[in-house]
Amino acid sequence: MKEIEAKYDNERTVDVLEKAKKLDLTNRDLLEMYRTMIKIRLFEEMADKLYALGKVHGTMHLSAGQEGVAVGTGTVMRVDDYLLNHHRGHGHFIASGADIDKMMAEFLGKETGYCKGRGGSMHIADVDANNLGANGIVGGGIHLAAGVGLAIKMKHEDNVVLVIFGDGAANQGVLSESFNMAAIWDLPVVYLCENNQYGMSASVTRVSSKLPFKGRAEAHGIPGYFIDGNDVLAVHEIMEIAFDHARSGKGPVFVEAETYRYFGHSKSDRNLYRTKEEIQAWREKDPIGRFEKLLLDADIIQDEDIERIYQEINQEINAAVEYAEKSPNPDVSEVVEWVYA
Repeated sequence: MKEIEAKYDNERTVDVLEKAKKLDLTNRDLLEMYRTMIKIRLFEEMADKLYALGKVHGTMHLSAGQEGVAVGTGTVMRVDDYLLNHHRGHGHFIASGADIDKMMAEFLGKETGYCKGRGGSMHIADVDANNLGANGIVGGGIHLAAGVGLAIKMKHEDNVVLVIFGDGAANQGVLSESFNMAAIWDLPVVYLCENNQYGMSASVTRVSSKLPFKGRAEAHGIPGYFIDGNDVLAVHEIMEIAFDHARSGKGPVFVEAETYRYFGHSKSDRNLYRTKEEIQAWREKDPIGRFEKLLLDADIIQDEDIERIYQEINQEINAAVEYAEKSPNPDVSEVVEWVYA
């Protein structure tokens, strides 16, 4: 990990205009990426407040600090690509264009939510939009990705399936099995490992024999990338390469994005396994703050624009809360409906 950290420390300051031109991103695209990262952050902060008020039932796994991975990836996905999300996947769902009114309603267990209030934070799905759902089982989507990839190939379509999992799930044996199947059949799967340093409370350096994880993919003949997940443009660049590779029939790709979560593993996490100094060190590499500075330096936004964007998104979030709170609760008589297809 020391070599990895040194790599990041030695990187030059990015010229955002030069980078955007290379990636074919307009100023409008850059602003939308910035807005979406803020929307994810404010949505989750509001969800955290609602949980404290007893309005969100069950538990939550928040991704504050990981917005660069979600947005850098969401800008690359096509609307007809498939998403297999994980339990810390709110940001990815929002970045793929989710309706935050329906999301908030789902959080509050309301009938107007994406899963009629039955899924809650960890199991939001929108099959009509090819979002095949989040999964409360660690690594639970990894093997499904091979199946979805096989279906795409058998139907001779050019969609890609993106499966997202954490560093803890990367140590599941099913990952090797999925790699093998996807590699021998050249399936259009993009494996995205969000390495946020901890699988629950276990440091990735203590439970993983070799880092970064990309060597495991390369052992199966799969291209592997290790990137700074807090650099939204770097994520966009590599994910574009990954999706193009998979979409062109060349087979699967593995991407590991190193990032960090500010909140605990879940709402029951007392955060006793890491220090305040460690969390603060990562906050100084915050993906939103880093991107905001680039946009300011390039005169793409001004301070007053930042204030306006935050006000607008706060209004959206508050409207979503109002929509959710006014929505009806599920009818108890329908408790066993929609359990089976």
